[in-house]
Amino acid sequence: MSLFGALFSGVSGLNAQTQALATISDNISNVNTIGYKGSDVRFSTLVTQAASSTRYSPGGVISRPFQNIERQGLLQSSERPTDIAISGNGFFVVNDASTPSGNEFLFTRAGSFTVDQDGFLTNASGYYLYGWRTTVDGSFDLDNDGLADAAPPDPTDLNSLEAVNVRNIGGTVASTRNIELGLNLPATAIAGAAGNEATTVVSVVDSLGIRHDLTLAWNKTAANTWTVGSTATGGTAAPAVAGVTFNGDGTLATPATGELTLSISAWTSGASNSIITIDLGAANTATGVTQFSDTYSVGFINQDGVEFGNFTVGEVDNDGFVRALFDNGETRVLYRLPVATFINPNGLDARTGNVFIQSSDSGELLLNNSNVGGAGVITPSSLESSTSDLGTEFTNLIVTQRAYSANTKIITTADEMLDELIRIKR
Repeated sequence: MSLFGALFSGVSGLNAQTQALATISDNISNVNTIGYKGSDVRFSTLVTQAASSTRYSPGGVISRPFQNIERQGLLQSSERPTDIAISGNGFFVVNDASTPSGNEFLFTRAGSFTVDQDGFLTNASGYYLYGWRTTVDGSFDLDNDGLADAAPPDPTDLNSLEAVNVRNIGGTVASTRNIELGLNLPATAIAGAAGNEATTVVSVVDSLGIRHDLTLAWNKTAANTWTVGSTATGGTAAPAVAGVTFNGDGTLATPATGELTLSISAWTSGASNSIITIDLGAANTATGVTQFSDTYSVGFINQDGVEFGNFTVGEVDNDGFVRALFDNGETRVLYRLPVATFINPNGLDARTGNVFIQSSDSGELLLNNSNVGGAGVITPSSLESSTSDLGTEFTNLIVTQRAYSANTKIITTADEMLDELIRIKR
């Protein structure tokens, strides 16, 4: 009968509002949880087949929880270089172990990562961050042989990833590979005359991080024509002499590339041979090395070698590269973080620790680089705030409380009507 139906409809309403209260309580308690995705309850009617044009049979209501996982939270700045967020679609790949061994890969937007005692990047829930290993120039190096892989990684293969560790490296040096010169040779120098030589001394670094003096001796041999000899302390420089010519307007004519290549071998330190490119500036322009006036002068000397440096901190950039920073100013790329995307991210299943796992509803997984193939942009030194809004949640709390009270009135009213029905017999 409709009276009993109304009673059970009220009970279903109580159950539905209880579910709504549960989601609201979780949303409020996680208002400060980094990367948290708020949930709500969606209601749908239950209609019985007994209803007809002359008779109504109540069915009640059913509640279904819904987590809006793809909703973007507000990004807030952070002072830690290992705090990262995603602006747009996608998730970071994490695991609860540094070596999976059958452990499930999980996905999260909670990017509050710090370096643990073993050098791994872990977030507040203890999950390890995973990425692709790279060479120092950022190329993929999944087999860790120091050489760039011939092909990019499979975008569906989670096993190509490894736990990001920023302390499994020692110190670093960078040998000199490039020198930039900005100087003027005296146009009034007499060709072939003794004592017209100009000397440029450049401090260079070998592959062991040891400094040496590279001396470049400039000598005018003819009008607008110079030779440059090279010697190095602790090594043998070749070619010993190279030619440089100038145009009538004092600009560099040859070499046309504006570059000299120098090889230094037989380092007494035992370092590997050095191949150094000397940049004299662009030909036919008054940049770099010129020939004007009667004065030898040096504007600038730049070289890219640095001595030994110790690891200081790890950081992540917008392209998802994880870099190690050293106290000598050198940086080294270690990993590249993928952004995991799904056809239906709202279909992911939630797990404890603000992480999600792939499900049949989420669709296929794709691992993309930052800002590629629909993946969001990795934002360094940032964190994604919870999508819970206290104003909205408290408003929903009031509505839910009133709806619950109204459903109790249905039950008490139906009970009173049943009581009246029973008293008819008396």
